[in-house]
Amino acid sequence: MQNFGQSPTDPAFVQNPYPFYARLRTAGDFVFWEDYNLTCASSHQAVSALLRDRRFGREIPADKRKPIPDHLAPFYAVEAHSMLELERPRHPRLRGLVMRAFTSRRIKELTPEIETITHDLIDNFPTGEFDLLTAFAQKIPVIIICRLLGVPETMWRELLEWSNAMVMMYQAGRTRDMEDKAVRATEEFVAFMREYVEKRRATPADDLISALISAEEEGSKLSTDELITTCILLLNAGHEATVHSIGNAVKTILEQGVQAHCTGDGIEKLSEETLRFDPPLHMFTRWCYEEAEICGHTFKPGDEVALLLGSANRDAATWENGDAFNPTRDIQTNTSFGAGAHFCIGAPLARMELQIALPILFNRCPKLTLAGTPEYADIYHFHGLKALQVTAT
Repeated sequence: MQNFGQSPTDPAFVQNPYPFYARLRTAGDFVFWEDYNLTCASSHQAVSALLRDRRFGREIPADKRKPIPDHLAPFYAVEAHSMLELERPRHPRLRGLVMRAFTSRRIKELTPEIETITHDLIDNFPTGEFDLLTAFAQKIPVIIICRLLGVPETMWRELLEWSNAMVMMYQAGRTRDMEDKAVRATEEFVAFMREYVEKRRATPADDLISALISAEEEGSKLSTDELITTCILLLNAGHEATVHSIGNAVKTILEQGVQAHCTGDGIEKLSEETLRFDPPLHMFTRWCYEEAEICGHTFKPGDEVALLLGSANRDAATWENGDAFNPTRDIQTNTSFGAGAHFCIGAPLARMELQIALPILFNRCPKLTLAGTPEYADIYHFHGLKALQVTAT
């Protein structure tokens, strides 16, 4: 296994990590990333195998857990109930309860609302140059998730701020200031959700929180703490990834000049290609629970491995000329939303938002143009833009 050094906060890497990933793939399915002190899966074959192998999971083995600093206790008290960080038996129980509420029917029913929100946002685009991230990409997913959960839509700014602060706990080079902001956001978010959940317990409505309260599987229900964490997870994960998906997609479409493919016939392939080509999340980790051989590499219990989703999606062994953008490429399963037991619950909603919002945007704004070169934010292992300055007229 070859060793590679690359700071995830290096400006050149932040703006374009793909040449580094290409170097990794030439060295085989697995490499050692010195800056993370981690074995990394860089090929589509290895990443896909690890995502689906039940001998690997998200939950940290007991003997690998580090003491939680006192100042971070509120944040990790919420994480303790997150199905994203759990394995059997708690993970399938929580996921099963959420899936009973987060149904395809409930998601499909949001179609006219996504269409209306998209048109309303475009109607209010400023004249001249403006940031499409704040005017469009941020607002669609946060408003939709508010409506889905049933929390007041007027809270979208607070929810956005809380979400942005909390997810910084996962970025490379986080600072004490980031940690303090994340903890404050966590405490405010939990206090709001606790009060709102109690209101819904007393007065159920036709929303996801009420459905989660009533969901039951084999005599088991979500506890209040589990319910609060699940709502926070749905808001944070669902919103954060979708904002980057929309922003990265619009940037790619404009740079590639493929607006003509944003139609009813072409949008599914186009949107899936944007997710493959420039996904919103580039790294996810797994822990090994029992000895396993993956693509010729043997893992021992307690080993941690990083799955480089952004690299896997460019692998030429799976996608011909993988570093090229092809709006009519036949759809093959990419790793942008994970796979296996932890496949993203919100993936169908995120895909639907892309496939509805993009055609409306480019139909309504045929003169949409980039105003300068977009820059990515220093938030690895997320991958999203600082801003997306455009003109629409």
